[in-house]
Amino acid sequence: MAKRHLLSLLCILCLTSCSHVDVDDRLIYVEPPVVEPVQEDDTITIKPSVLIEDFTGQRCVNCPTAAEEIQRLKTQYGDSTIVAVGIHSGPLAVFPTDKAVGLRTQQGDDYYQHWNIDAEPAGHINRNGTISTPDLWQTQVRSALSQPANVSLRATSHYDAATRSLSIQVEIFSKISLTGHLQIWLTESDIIALQMMPNGKANRDYVHNHVFRTAVNGAWGDPCSLSEKETKTLSFTATIDQQWIPENLSVVAFLYNDTGVLQVTENHLKTP
Repeated sequence: MAKRHLLSLLCILCLTSCSHVDVDDRLIYVEPPVVEPVQEDDTITIKPSVLIEDFTGQRCVNCPTAAEEIQRLKTQYGDSTIVAVGIHSGPLAVFPTDKAVGLRTQQGDDYYQHWNIDAEPAGHINRNGTISTPDLWQTQVRSALSQPANVSLRATSHYDAATRSLSIQVEIFSKISLTGHLQIWLTESDIIALQMMPNGKANRDYVHNHVFRTAVNGAWGDPCSLSEKETKTLSFTATIDQQWIPENLSVVAFLYNDTGVLQVTENHLKTP
């Protein structure tokens, strides 16, 4: 009888000790690890990432809204999953001068014209489908992430402060045979410069992030073909402009073909 009472008491204590835990706190989701590519394994899983090419301009009053949408997507899916590049281009963008911090580039204008952009903000999600407005990006990103990834990319970089030279290595693995182009871009964040805001006022302390600076290997990259389960490592070099802050730079590498962007990765520079 005493043992029965003791068992009942223990059950009551256990139930009481758990009663204060909220339902939402009882289960914690842990994201499964991404398996690194192993050429001999047919069951490898590669995590897809999405490239957002955000066509923008400092005189575009609605462009800060696009930047906010990108940040929401990054918060939802993770910085490594959403790789954004702000391409300042077109008539609403500003070229740099001695008196103004402008973020427009000729290469950016070339992309603007190639994709027939007629209004900003505008975005290309993994280069699938047509150019779209920020209100459609959530749906397009979700669709892109639902597709299986057959390619993995890993970019590493080394910066030499004495010469302002940058060496880049990109490792590519493909589960299938494919032909495409490998593109290497440099972006810069934490740039304080003028931006027109939705209320029509000029914000001279606006912080611009992931700003397109240059295409390291030409406007459309280098041809790149891989056989099934092949790994390639390619090297590139660049010289950092005197106006760019190395600590704020990133390497964006992506592989694309006629079907769109197959994979993208971003590597933040490690400086001495």
